[in-house]
Amino acid sequence: MIIWLTGLSGAGKTTIGKEIHRLWKAEEPNTVLVDGDAVRSLVRFNSGNDAYSLEGRHEAASRYCNICEWLDKENINVVCCTISFYDDLRERNRKNLSNYFEVFVSAPMDILIKRDVKNLYEPALRGEIQNVVGVDLILDEPTDPDLRIDNSADRGNFTSLAEDILRQARQHNVSK
Repeated sequence: MIIWLTGLSGAGKTTIGKEIHRLWKAEEPNTVLVDGDAVRSLVRFNSGNDAYSLEGRHEAASRYCNICEWLDKENINVVCCTISFYDDLRERNRKNLSNYFEVFVSAPMDILIKRDVKNLYEPALRGEIQNVVGVDLILDEPTDPDLRIDNSADRGNFTSLAEDILRQARQHNVSK
């Protein structure tokens, strides 16, 4: 099964994804975490403005789909955390992955700015950097995710949320 977490930078995708991965892997060792930032670094697609342009972001997201398709065929569970706001790629996932569960993690921009560990939003709002999703790259959020999560609140613990996502993903895929 593939659990695909998508949302803007700072929404909490990776934090939530790491907790889902921890819980799931304890039950099923054939579970991996595919984090967009880690994959970009691994394949050296994380520098230069082109890597973060609309086209570059689409290419990166396509690579995440490829990785998930490969792992799915090997019967490996995946928690994938990525911005990836592309309808064509989400459709591709639904078509090509055996068990796909999409989670849209959202938070308002003022919260994202406060959480901005990558220091993206303030410089982008001042016009100092470009290609920041949510500022100068306005992409449509998913229209039909399997689950929407408002992650505005500061949580000390993500275990119950991760357990709920994992439970809903399993129920969703049993009912298919």
